[in-house]
Amino acid sequence: MNRVSNWIVKSDSSYALTGAGISTDSGIPDFRGSGGLWEDRDPMEVASRHALHDHPERFFEFWIDRFSKLEDAPPNVTHVVLAELEESGLLSGVITQNIDNLHIEAGSRRVFQLHGNFKVSRCEGCGRELPTDRVLRRFKDEGVPRCGECGGLIRPDVVLFNEQLPEAFTEAEEKLARSDLLLVLGTSLEVYPVASLVPHFKRTSGRVVIVNNQPTPYDDLADLVHHGDLAPAMEALKSRLDL
Repeated sequence: MNRVSNWIVKSDSSYALTGAGISTDSGIPDFRGSGGLWEDRDPMEVASRHALHDHPERFFEFWIDRFSKLEDAPPNVTHVVLAELEESGLLSGVITQNIDNLHIEAGSRRVFQLHGNFKVSRCEGCGRELPTDRVLRRFKDEGVPRCGECGGLIRPDVVLFNEQLPEAFTEAEEKLARSDLLLVLGTSLEVYPVASLVPHFKRTSGRVVIVNNQPTPYDDLADLVHHGDLAPAMEALKSRLDL
């Protein structure tokens, strides 16, 4: 963390790329680790576009359970430290694969949500937006939610398997092209195209730091790798930067 803190201070523009591993300290299970969401489920059966349209009841039953865990989760030290880094002018922003909204709740202002936000749902027909908690209550009371305006299917505004990423991905690419430090935190780097940001950044822009409790496919190209829990690492970083 001494090296990382020095790099952050000297950086002209730095970003954090975050994944599900940063939210496990908030009580949210990750996807691929022990006890993760995909340990006993096929994601294509509950989290894909095909699942939504072919088996909507099963899809919504899965997301009700998932979102209830997200709704009650508080930001943890990693979210807070990243927000403090941004507030101090030491971090340009956060690029996240997470849909849990915890970066924003912690106070981060420049957040690129590459996989959407669970708090918002939208109609696939007319694009009308509704709060997700209201949509899920409707599912419990009435079944698969349909739009009162056009009859279209209402679904969480999150990126499912078989779907394109939002414009936030292109925006994040553009920001990284003008940056010189990337902190990769709590992600296995196994989901594409987000994982491709790391080798591209290393080839074209600057230093890469990876902090994750398991090895990633891009550890070899990183300038610094720490395999361990995020919370103590971020506490150490906070201390060294006197946040």
